[in-house]
Amino acid sequence: MPIIYAGFGGLGYVFVFNQKRFVMYRDAFKYRVDADAGTVDEYVGVYTDNDLVTLKNYYHRYRDVAVIGGLVLYMLNIVDAAVDAHLFTFDVSDNLSMNIAPYIDVNSFANNIQKGVSLKLNF
Repeated sequence: MPIIYAGFGGLGYVFVFNQKRFVMYRDAFKYRVDADAGTVDEYVGVYTDNDLVTLKNYYHRYRDVAVIGGLVLYMLNIVDAAVDAHLFTFDVSDNLSMNIAPYIDVNSFANNIQKGVSLKLNF
């Protein structure tokens, strides 16, 4: 369970981090291309229009990857719970054993001897 919680926490952090950056660069690009001269973004002289679009797309992509990762992690959690529920009644008592022994069978009708290995499971 701690692995699931850590996974969701890490993916949540990645989502929030990328969402903030995505909104920041998206708004900066919107301020640049609008017709209002009063709206100026904080990246004038730092990034070009193409740089802002590239950064916006970069953080958008990794935000979406974090969402997909969260869905995959959730599905793995469901599969793990189903397997655990299925194996709930599995017998793990001390009576479980496996014995490997040599095997010899004499067939008097065919007048031959069969040799092999015997594997016995007790459960």
